[in-house]
Amino acid sequence: MKLTELARKTIEASFYGKKFEVAESVKKKYGKPGTSFVTLTEKKTGDLRGCIGSLEAVQPLYADIMANALNAAFRDPRFFPLSKDELKDVKIEVSVLSEAKMLKYKDEEDLLGKLNHKIGIILKKGYATATFLPQVWEQLPDKIDFLEHLSLKAGLNKDAWKSAEIWYYNVKVEKER
Repeated sequence: MKLTELARKTIEASFYGKKFEVAESVKKKYGKPGTSFVTLTEKKTGDLRGCIGSLEAVQPLYADIMANALNAAFRDPRFFPLSKDELKDVKIEVSVLSEAKMLKYKDEEDLLGKLNHKIGIILKKGYATATFLPQVWEQLPDKIDFLEHLSLKAGLNKDAWKSAEIWYYNVKVEKER
C-alpha cells in the first residue's frame, strides 16, 4: 500500500464515522516510529488545502501518517474542515522526515552557506518552533526570505533566525498523480 493511499483511506473512513483498519503488512513495513507531514492541495489550482505534520517520532510511522491525514483534512486552523464532496478534488502528498539534526554555524554567512533547497528547516528560539518542508523552497528560493518567513511563522520577528537554533532534515515525498 502506498502512503498516499493510507492517508486517503483514513480520511475516507472518517466520513463514515469509521477508523481505517490497517493491514498487518502495512503495520510491519511502517511500524517503526517516524515523522511525517500530510499535505492536501486542490487538483485544479494547486492551492494548499491543509498541511499538518509532526517533528518528533512518538508513534509508528503508519499511525503518524493516519493522524496527520485527519489533522490536515479537518484540523488545519487555516482552513475549514474538508467536506466529503471536496475529497475527490484534492491531491494528497505524504512527506516522511528523516531524524532532524542541529545545524552548527558560526555566523549568518556560514548558516546561509550551509543551506540548500533539498533540506527542510526547523527554527527554534525559546518556546517558539516552526518548520518548512523542502518543498517550500519552490515558493521561497531566496535563503534570507525563506528564513524570515520561517521566523514569522514561529511568531517571532523576521530577523529571529539570526540568533535561533536551526535544525535540518531530509524528506522522502510520495505524491498522488
